[in-house]
Amino acid sequence: MTSYRRYVAIGDSSTEGLEDPDGRGGYVGWADRLAQLIADAQPTPLEYANLAVRGLRLNEIRNRQFDDAIAMQPDLMTIFGGVNDLISVGWDFDEIREDLAAMFGETRAHGCTVLTFTLPDPTSINPFGKRLRERMFRLNDIIRAEAERYGVLVMDFQYYPVTEDPRLWFEDRLHGNELGHQKMAEALAWRLGVPGSDETWAEPLDDEPARRRFREQLVGDVDWVRRYLGPWLGKGIRGLPHGDGIQPKRPVPTVVPRRGATDRADSESDPGSGPGSGPGSVPGPADAST
Repeated sequence: MTSYRRYVAIGDSSTEGLEDPDGRGGYVGWADRLAQLIADAQPTPLEYANLAVRGLRLNEIRNRQFDDAIAMQPDLMTIFGGVNDLISVGWDFDEIREDLAAMFGETRAHGCTVLTFTLPDPTSINPFGKRLRERMFRLNDIIRAEAERYGVLVMDFQYYPVTEDPRLWFEDRLHGNELGHQKMAEALAWRLGVPGSDETWAEPLDDEPARRRFREQLVGDVDWVRRYLGPWLGKGIRGLPHGDGIQPKRPVPTVVPRRGATDRADSESDPGSGPGSGPGSVPGPADAST
């Protein structure tokens, strides 16, 4: 395995860590968990920064986070965005491609390893999954094409059925829950070739998810629209910004303390023990943005 000196994560709420609470009013998330897995597996210290902010479109990620991330001179970067583009009013796939190409190209030109991922089929996760499916698959195609063009590593979640299991998703059906973020971190570590990582994250959960009756499903979907989709669309219609006032939880690269075997075992039952916990975490409830 390559030992990394500095890992910087940029993106939206997925990278920020929603909805993987740390027990202290903030969030952990797959990026924090990935940083911990890398730090534990290598002999040299790993510095880690997370500039992600919920609600941003891909162009906003590029304009608000990318230059700061490059200035930190990372040798590993995760770059992901685009979901907020797809669930907003109006989207431009050409612009998405251009932003990904620009960020992938410049980061790779600096000799940095870049890791990204595709999205799973949303049909079984989200009430509007069938409507979103074609858009998300097109975004996946763009991610794959630009990643291949620039030598970027891709964790292709679209082809792993376990990612469609509703039990890995928070009740807003847009963000992973604690188990979802944990699985995602394990998958990304495996894609990077982190020692001790394997493909067991992709194994189906032990039992089948409970099936709800039609009426229960309908009531749940209506409640989802009221609690999550409605407020998001309302913000967009009124032209209100998403993510304003939210600061990156880890804006400066800091060393991730390595854990021993006992510490790792304890952390499985305490999600707040990861690098995203403590004063640098982002407090406050999530909105429906990613």
